[in-house]
Amino acid sequence: MPPQKRVKAARSNFRTVGVITTTAGLRLASRMSRPPDLFELRLDCLFPAEKLEKKIGALPAPVIITARHPAEGGENNLPLPARRDLLMRFLPAARYVDIELRSVRGLETLLDRIRRRNVRLIISVHDLGSIAPLGSLRAKASRAKALGAAVFKVATRTDTPAQLGRLLEFVYAVQNEIVISAMGTGKLGAVSRILLAQSGSALSYVSVGAPRIEGQMSLEDFRGVLRQIELA
Repeated sequence: MPPQKRVKAARSNFRTVGVITTTAGLRLASRMSRPPDLFELRLDCLFPAEKLEKKIGALPAPVIITARHPAEGGENNLPLPARRDLLMRFLPAARYVDIELRSVRGLETLLDRIRRRNVRLIISVHDLGSIAPLGSLRAKASRAKALGAAVFKVATRTDTPAQLGRLLEFVYAVQNEIVISAMGTGKLGAVSRILLAQSGSALSYVSVGAPRIEGQMSLEDFRGVLRQIELA
């Protein structure tokens, strides 16, 4: 397929995910007239989560739940049992559950419940300080597929063109083997998210409200750049 046609086909398939990390962001999301395709609830950021169930019900799009490992950017330094309990508690509200590859061992009961409820599983890796070699990324994607992941998500550092090039190469290499969501952080993070949305990344993560990490884009900015590309 010619490159132009491949990019056009990929763009029609990606979905936006609005990341909610604060109660203010949750209120903003519930009032959106043009919401993203999905919302991600960062339960580690919203901890403690009393009365969150009722607020989730007001969201105008399906929900991904995750409780991030502290070594992969998780907040409040939550141990595995606390993160497992949060995911169990909010599983009935979820369309997807995102679990880090490093956390799979020890969450077997949760994984079994996810499968029985027919909730989709995202297996993720967040390496916010560097980018792994291509072979390592491919091995992690293969493991995620073997675990039954519907999506393998990778967020990694993209400060240089070489790092961004490796991430793009990874997506091209494995996108026919497993559904991929890939994004960069750092100096080229914003550029990476636009390029990857056009190059086969199935889920494009954006912030609800002000971005919290370098390279993340707000939903409004992401949509604005895509409109400019379409008009070019």
